[in-house]
Amino acid sequence: MNFKIFISLLLGISVLFSCKSKKIVYSPKKKTNTTYKTTPKKPTNTPKTVKKQPASTKKSAPKFGTYSDKVTNYVNLYSEIAMKQMLEYKIPASITLAQGILESGAGTGDLTRRANNHFGIKCHDWKGAKVYHDDDRAQECFRKYSTADFSFQDHSLFLTNRKRYLGLFKLANDDYKGWAKGLQKAGYATDPKYPAKLIGLIERYKLYNYDAKVLGKSEKDAKKVLGKSDQYTVKKGDTLYSIARKHKISVAELKEYNGIEDNTIHQGQTLYVKPLPKDF
Repeated sequence: MNFKIFISLLLGISVLFSCKSKKIVYSPKKKTNTTYKTTPKKPTNTPKTVKKQPASTKKSAPKFGTYSDKVTNYVNLYSEIAMKQMLEYKIPASITLAQGILESGAGTGDLTRRANNHFGIKCHDWKGAKVYHDDDRAQECFRKYSTADFSFQDHSLFLTNRKRYLGLFKLANDDYKGWAKGLQKAGYATDPKYPAKLIGLIERYKLYNYDAKVLGKSEKDAKKVLGKSDQYTVKKGDTLYSIARKHKISVAELKEYNGIEDNTIHQGQTLYVKPLPKDF
């Protein structure tokens, strides 16, 4: 009996140790697998987040500075050209500059950069180089210039050679408010706020000082529009001699003030009866 009991105890102990060893071997395998699956995901996500940050910073960086900076730079570049145009064509330099700023986005607009077109003048009867640009309609035809100087020159010719703008030249040479309203009324722009935009630019950046510089006026008097005593509107029956005599100047002086080469004048024409400085 004692021998049988001893054998039974030995068998029980061997079974017990056999079960314990199986559990110890099986458990660490599960831990090893779990660690392996979760660890590689963390390093793969980290570099993606880092790459996105510098890209968004570059997009938000300004290219041309503030709008005021752009306008100031534009005026510095083109004010002399505008004043020369005023001397030759009697269009206020302030108006030319304000239109250029507005139409060209202060020189940074796509049309200006591609075609040197500062005033948004479309092809019409243009025989020169052309460029196509989306405006009121897709891919409209616009004039293309080799330099900005030609764009400013063509702007002056565009206004002086079209009948609908003739009334503007009856205004005082520095009447920028009258010119701004007259341009919109004559159909240069359909935007009802166009005059206010031009006047706002002229007064904010004191562009009227360039008119004063051409006319030999002080900055103190820059905003005072030339009076009737400075100009004369030709009436029926007038001659250069009668106008000169009326204003106590010579015919030669009258012709010089207005760039007239012959004796031809027409009714409604505005003549200057006081000298304008040739240099500025």
